[in-house]
Amino acid sequence: MPNKSKPTGILVSFEGSEGSGKSTQIARLAQRLQQLGREVVATREPGGTEIGEQIRNIIVHNSKGDEMCAETELLLFTAARAQVVREVIAPALLRGAVVLSDRYLDSSTVYQGIARNLAPDPVNQINRFAVGNVMPDMTIVIDVPTEVSLARIRQRASDLPDRMERENIEFYKKVREGYLLLAQQWPERVVVIDGTQSPDVIEQEIWAGVQERLGLARA
Repeated sequence: MPNKSKPTGILVSFEGSEGSGKSTQIARLAQRLQQLGREVVATREPGGTEIGEQIRNIIVHNSKGDEMCAETELLLFTAARAQVVREVIAPALLRGAVVLSDRYLDSSTVYQGIARNLAPDPVNQINRFAVGNVMPDMTIVIDVPTEVSLARIRQRASDLPDRMERENIEFYKKVREGYLLLAQQWPERVVVIDGTQSPDVIEQEIWAGVQERLGLARA
């Protein structure tokens, strides 16, 4: 980051397969934090900026999207990530805000690296180039069985499935396994929550984890 001031905010990223319920829980956590008087900035990947939203449209809605190679997909995701870090996330952290991100660099590690079989070293290098030193203080993985994830996607009535949602069951099995592997590799950062529970129970477990790991209730 060009600004050398020490960030005082906190970055919490949410991860999980499609249909895991991230958006619902981000909204609930944001409300809890705002009730404590904290500034909360919620963002998503890809997206969160005008440039990022245009990249999102290319990734998930472009008519030629099914022809996109894994390397292009990785670079587009990380391009959107680089923009949102510098335009939204880093400035918010410097102000002392709590940033809640619907996906972050772990998504590329899992979706493009593990599920699409790209080599881990270039994925990690591109990831770190995109985010600089802006790493999550805590990552919440909402875990659901693959069959549950696909069933929830089918139940969505608002839109036709996008390109990512149209992937097959084997792809999503790799995604789930990838997130669980990350939790084993980074236990000090990654918390896994059972996403088959009721939204209220999930909310309580997330809040307990946030209190324990980050002490936000005392902020």
